[in-house]
Amino acid sequence: MSRPFRAGFLAAAAVTVYGALTGREKLQLIAKPLMMPLLAADVATAGKDMAPADRTVLLGSLGAATLGDVLLIEPDNDRRLIAGASAFAVMQAGYATLWWRHGARPRVDVALPRLGAWAGAATLMSAKARTVAAPLAAYGAALGTAATLASDPRLAPEAKTVAGVNVPGADPRSRLGIGAQLFTLSDGLIVLRRIFARGERARRVGEGVILATYAAAQYLLADPKAHERPRA
Repeated sequence: MSRPFRAGFLAAAAVTVYGALTGREKLQLIAKPLMMPLLAADVATAGKDMAPADRTVLLGSLGAATLGDVLLIEPDNDRRLIAGASAFAVMQAGYATLWWRHGARPRVDVALPRLGAWAGAATLMSAKARTVAAPLAAYGAALGTAATLASDPRLAPEAKTVAGVNVPGADPRSRLGIGAQLFTLSDGLIVLRRIFARGERARRVGEGVILATYAAAQYLLADPKAHERPRA
């Protein structure tokens, strides 16, 4: 089945990353706000086998992500960073709700490393970036919750697992865990860029990597085929 909106998303993501790497903000202003609506259009056209409530939750999450994308076109503006994190917290809550509805539950062995990473990032921000530390730590809690649920092997019971986490394969559901890992990596890089990137080139490269990993994560997490209910 042809899925032109997924292809359109990849094109918009490529332009967005290029705009970040080269400092061409106008390209980001055009392409970045298109990314999530294109994925939403794919959900609307290719997600007809999803439960209506699940489709509504997924579309709502992508709507929140669209707002976050627009706000974070200027990632060095702390007010926009905080507002963007709030929008993405809504998105993460939607994803977590969706995976909970599909039977995912927190596992101690999966949650503990994420809790440690969250605590480390929160401590680092408190020491180096106090103005954004509290709201980003709150967002990190929402991210960690969603990522823990996305990594539950019960979402793709027929997939192979390593250390209790699904190995990405042909089943789109098996890719949710790696999608959550990419999202965690992208958001972790936002913290590191905010604190340590000083030169213009370092900021551009950092933003390009952040956007590339973010786009890859959303491509996997927002696939409607990964959220279809098993047929009886």
